[in-house]
Amino acid sequence: MGFGLPPTRRAFLLSPFHVRHLPLLNFNSSLNLFPMALDLPLLALAANQARGLAMDAVHKSNSGHLGLPLGAAEVGAALFGGALSHCPSAPRWLNRDRFVLSAGHGSMFIYSWLHLSGYDLSLNELKNFRQLHSKTPGHPEFHETPGIEATTGPLGQGIANAVGFAISGKMAAARFNTETHPIFDSHVIALAGDGCMQEGVALEAVSFAAHQKLDNLIVIFDSNDVTLDAMANKSQDDDFVKRFKALGWNVQLVDGHDIAAIAKAVAKAKKAVGAPNLIIAKTIIAKGIPEVAGTSKGHGEGGAKFIDAARAGLGLPADQHFFVSPEVRAHFDGLKKKTERAYKKWKKTFSEWAAANPEKAALLESRSAVVTAEELGAAIPAFAADVKLASRAAGQQVLQPLAAKLPLLIGGSADLYGSTLNYIATDKDFDASNRAGRNIRFGIREHAMAAMANGIAYDGIFKPSIATFLVFADYSRPAMRLAALCKLPVTYIYTHDSVGVGEDGPTHQPVETVSGLRVIPGLDVIRPGDPEETAGAFAAAFSRNDGPTLLALSRQAMPILNEISAEARRSGVLHGGYVAIRETAELTHILLASGSELHLAVNAAKVLGAGVRVVSMPSFERFKRQSPGYRESVLPSSCRKRVAIEAGVSGLWHQFTGLDGKVIGIDRFGISAPGGTVMKELGITAEAVVAAAQSL
Repeated sequence: MGFGLPPTRRAFLLSPFHVRHLPLLNFNSSLNLFPMALDLPLLALAANQARGLAMDAVHKSNSGHLGLPLGAAEVGAALFGGALSHCPSAPRWLNRDRFVLSAGHGSMFIYSWLHLSGYDLSLNELKNFRQLHSKTPGHPEFHETPGIEATTGPLGQGIANAVGFAISGKMAAARFNTETHPIFDSHVIALAGDGCMQEGVALEAVSFAAHQKLDNLIVIFDSNDVTLDAMANKSQDDDFVKRFKALGWNVQLVDGHDIAAIAKAVAKAKKAVGAPNLIIAKTIIAKGIPEVAGTSKGHGEGGAKFIDAARAGLGLPADQHFFVSPEVRAHFDGLKKKTERAYKKWKKTFSEWAAANPEKAALLESRSAVVTAEELGAAIPAFAADVKLASRAAGQQVLQPLAAKLPLLIGGSADLYGSTLNYIATDKDFDASNRAGRNIRFGIREHAMAAMANGIAYDGIFKPSIATFLVFADYSRPAMRLAALCKLPVTYIYTHDSVGVGEDGPTHQPVETVSGLRVIPGLDVIRPGDPEETAGAFAAAFSRNDGPTLLALSRQAMPILNEISAEARRSGVLHGGYVAIRETAELTHILLASGSELHLAVNAAKVLGAGVRVVSMPSFERFKRQSPGYRESVLPSSCRKRVAIEAGVSGLWHQFTGLDGKVIGIDRFGISAPGGTVMKELGITAEAVVAAAQSL
């Protein structure tokens, strides 16, 4: 097994002489490899005190993971002791190195080092590890803690997030740097474990990173040969050096307990050009607790009961928990002052750059500007009154003026630009020869695409949008859930939204997918019913800054609904639901629909008579955020005769139709036939709406 050796060989593998003479390293001692001098004895002391902080926090909360914080303590000492370019007093410094703890279960690792480095994370917060409303939750969470770049925990996501950060860094350098003022030249460093490497999303992402030659990316692999249940050789035989070199990565192998070796490897990786960088740091999991070190029992809190003896072995005082010595405090205080000087020097360069490049400065400043849906809608021309378009095709037309209005908007597709139609036509591809390109060809990597989009959104400079077929949202769903959890403004332009896909059959007909996505808290799902609603949907999505939005767009053409004013259709989408056709007599029935079924409800209303109201409901989530008064004005409680129609599972519609109403849906998988035939065969027709309404 490549670098998954049994315990009997671990001592030889980790011997300093063996590691330092590996041909993979071959350091040139004449290079200035350190950004600042390292006090190795002091950092070794800090590593043990970081171990103590982790042990005390996990023991106090009776919950957590000790393996990585203890096993990778020297990695933390090297990074936060000088190899990482950051500024604790300016956590969102634009040119900081981004550090992502992909192995987020080891959260006490990053909490300890952020505290020692001088971030706004007090010792009391470490003592409140995993407690209610603390800044030290169970896994690192974005927005919760200064210095946390991404919410991590689901394994592999952090690696893909880091690739997204690296994309953003390359784009920013290409867009904003000048020869005189290079304001973006930072790196992205991710710390991952065996669990991250086993997840498929990570392999998708590292393959993409190699193809794109993202040399600003450094992944440190905490390789301890252990997973949660057992030794890693129970579930893998990978030779990670050969795997990553074959993909096109630079690879270094180091003793993960040698601070100097780690720092040298990071410095060498930062100088590398033309390929991403992997540093395999061989470590002993839960190092410092002999009873569980090097075993799967060291992964979680299993070693917490041995911490008294372990703390003594590390030289920590028995009578003082959460101990940090005065000399370690003083050392990191000094490091913090050095980082502040580096930050101030960069700020001076930035000010000179802004003065010399006012247009670029204004563009960069616009990243945090609020652009309303109304402003975006005004940039979209009206559609012709006789047009008949699939909403994906309408979206193609809508996207172009919005891309001009939002120059930091970028797009991508999972090898489906020809079908999803979301290519920004005035621009070119992002690749190694054109880092300023706004179109990203992600390949057939739906999961990593969504996770990389999260990394771009975390970085906060560019606004990402991505595309694939809606049925493949199941491949990207874990990352979409995290985008919603973290309130990331990612837009998903997912097409082929129903059984209207037709001949491709049930594998590609997403009957349950829209409803499955609607139940994710914080994710807006918008399914527009004609070209003008599509314009409103794009404006709603691209103006949203507090969470992700999915646009469910059709493959099949839909008629433009001239019975409804264009203004009502565009603004109605912003409210999630609106009165599309108002009754002209006493209200007797309400017909509800979304997407390509809206025109069926409109046609049914013409048959049923003047007392029928048609409500378009493109977005449940947006509608439910409206005031009670608005919701009552659209769906008056006095009218209980309601029928909803959608070419998908029926369950969620009952919240709007009530116990007395009916839902026409598809509570089965689809069939292979032309789209119109499938719709008719499965009962998605205006005639079915009429019959259901009359039966009430």
